[in-house]
Amino acid sequence: MGDNFTTIPLKSRMSPQDYFKTIFNRCDRDHDGYITVDELQELIESREYENDIPLHCVKKIHEMHDRNKDRRLNFEEFLDMINNPDLSHVFGHYTTRYINFIIPKKSHPSHTATDGAYEEEYSCYPPAVGMIIISLVEIILFCIDEATERDSTKYASGPVATLFIYEPYKRYEVWRYFTYMFVHIGVYHLIINLAVQILLGIPLEMVHKWWRVLVVYFAGVLAGSLGTSIADPSVKLAGASGGVYSLITAHVASIIMNWKEMAYPYVQLLVFFIVAATDIGTAIYNRYVLDINQHIGYVAHFAGAVAGLLVGINILRNLTVTKHEKIIWWVSIIAYITLMGLCIIWNVAWTSYFPKDPYEGQVYRNYQNFNFTRKNFN
Repeated sequence: MGDNFTTIPLKSRMSPQDYFKTIFNRCDRDHDGYITVDELQELIESREYENDIPLHCVKKIHEMHDRNKDRRLNFEEFLDMINNPDLSHVFGHYTTRYINFIIPKKSHPSHTATDGAYEEEYSCYPPAVGMIIISLVEIILFCIDEATERDSTKYASGPVATLFIYEPYKRYEVWRYFTYMFVHIGVYHLIINLAVQILLGIPLEMVHKWWRVLVVYFAGVLAGSLGTSIADPSVKLAGASGGVYSLITAHVASIIMNWKEMAYPYVQLLVFFIVAATDIGTAIYNRYVLDINQHIGYVAHFAGAVAGLLVGINILRNLTVTKHEKIIWWVSIIAYITLMGLCIIWNVAWTSYFPKDPYEGQVYRNYQNFNFTRKNFN
């Protein structure tokens, strides 16, 4: 080891060089191999020091360790700064975390040395804009329908709704399996979906990045329409609930795959379990016990939730991969591919299972009657 490190007489799972390199890479937001003053300030303010260390002090710390005066810290300069005993009150927690990682504390068996590592991954860089963009598109399309035809959004009769809604009699228009997410029945339906997907989606984006969250979201939307097409083949679909429920179970997937890195994973998992169980239990009770038809696509909710869990396990970040997590990863990807393949094959190959469009049947009967009348007339 270098002069700045204390030798630890144990076999470590990660060398100090590798450990501090991960911190350096996390701080180096633009990945140019250097840390600027702004990046250093963000690193410091990610802890509890934003009210104690003003910007001019951050600049002074940066300048003290910038040996070549290029206004950037390379990795060696970064190590000198981290291990500077005069700055232990600022950066000492990183060394403490590493030592606890190598020599786990025995005082509390319910905690591990990596507890809270997940929470430290929260970042606004890159910006969490995925769910915001999706929500803005949904608002714009809703307003277009309402501006074109007043109150059309209450009945999904506007031009956007007519083109995008999932219509079981138009299953050959494959875009509808996705675009029904842009159709909402009334303002209340829109606001609820927007609020939930933003509140659930943005925290996920801050750790897992926006593109991963969008993949999970669209997987939930597709699963919602495919699941409904088989379980309720005559039901129309509107709304982004399939995607919203995928975000709920994506949080569960993130907890499962980052269990040791999270603070209080049991509590977090319990919260999402209660939310999901309450909704599913209410749906089953209303539908099959009270026989209440609320025109709510519960199958889409359930299918979206399953997709969010399976896809989330596969695509969301796993901070520390363990052997059993690899097994979970393979089981989930095989399950997802199997279920999606079954739904797609069912829709393509078993067309007789699905109801025919009554309007088309009436048109055909009118055509037959017309030909019969014309023959008799002639």
